[in-house]
Amino acid sequence: MITKTQFDKEIEIIIKNAIREDVGEGDHSSLACIPKDAEGKAQLLVKDEGVIAGISFAKKVFKYVDKDIIFKQQIDDGDAITKGHIAFTVEGSSQSILKAERLVLNAMQRMSAIATKTHHFVQLLEGTDTKILDTRKTTPGIRALEKWAVRIGGGENHRFALYDMIMLKDNHIDFAGGIREAIEKTKQYLKDKELKLKIIVEARDLNEIEQILEAGGVYRILIDNFNIADTKKAVKLIGNQCLTESSGGINEKTIRKYAECGVNYISSGALTHSVYNLDLSLKAF
Repeated sequence: MITKTQFDKEIEIIIKNAIREDVGEGDHSSLACIPKDAEGKAQLLVKDEGVIAGISFAKKVFKYVDKDIIFKQQIDDGDAITKGHIAFTVEGSSQSILKAERLVLNAMQRMSAIATKTHHFVQLLEGTDTKILDTRKTTPGIRALEKWAVRIGGGENHRFALYDMIMLKDNHIDFAGGIREAIEKTKQYLKDKELKLKIIVEARDLNEIEQILEAGGVYRILIDNFNIADTKKAVKLIGNQCLTESSGGINEKTIRKYAECGVNYISSGALTHSVYNLDLSLKAF
């Protein structure tokens, strides 16, 4: 997994690029009608229900735009919210507040939606030992925000990108000439490059699981697109030899049944690619 330093750098890049994209040469709407020395106050109003996420990110945005902005947090990331809650207030340059407004709202609305959905999946798994994972099915350019939101919602992060974990999927296996070949080549590659990366291998059927176990050296087996009956067989076959992860078309109606098969993890792209933004607004007061 990526380090905190790497993650913080990703957040800095997101903020810098988003402000560049949105503000460009200047916020002419504000520059045209608001005096440079004008000051104001605004509050982040909740107009929906769910789990709030992105407050800490919003603080970073305001401080990036104007270090003199006074940011007063009212609730915490991960808190349950209902219509009428105030997440935070900001006070300072009116131009600066408006410059940061859209980035803050866009990010927080999406992050809160992801945190809310993740929290719902976590609740569905309550009482089992199974953890919910996200995937790389994220919005290009803002992956760090979306994976941050998953953690806020109570989920766990899968690999961040292609560089922090080895994941051999069906195409890797087929291009490499088979499961044993793919795993052996990978282990040799890691040895040659002096890399310490965990290896996950996708299995399409029980026969492939047996091949993966025979090859050895695998951290986790991805039990992909298995039905419930075969997932139970797979978990029994794997035992304690490595960790297990189910994925592929698992939804709110079936996630509990897969968890009861005994898998360690369930990964779902829906946490990040199938959400509806929560309704939030920034209003002067």
